[in-house]
Amino acid sequence: MAEEKTDKQVVYQIRVQGKLDDRWPDWFSGLAVTAENGIGNPSVTTLVGSIDQAALRGILCKLWDLNLTLISVHRVEADDEENKEEMK
Repeated sequence: MAEEKTDKQVVYQIRVQGKLDDRWPDWFSGLAVTAENGIGNPSVTTLVGSIDQAALRGILCKLWDLNLTLISVHRVEADDEENKEEMK
């Protein structure tokens, strides 16, 4: 079975427990950083942007280094993006 090249840019949504402010995008390869204050629940930060597999691994390592709890990593498909635009 041949391996597919994974160096193309894909949109990912990464969610972590904790709050990162808007000073972090440069450190996370320019991903959009949005923090949600949870009322009665822990804060959650969402990072979204177009990156390749190498950048994704680097970002996950940085989150590990910051001792942030990873909640989810979601690959946003083209259909998801189109649906988001239609909902606006």
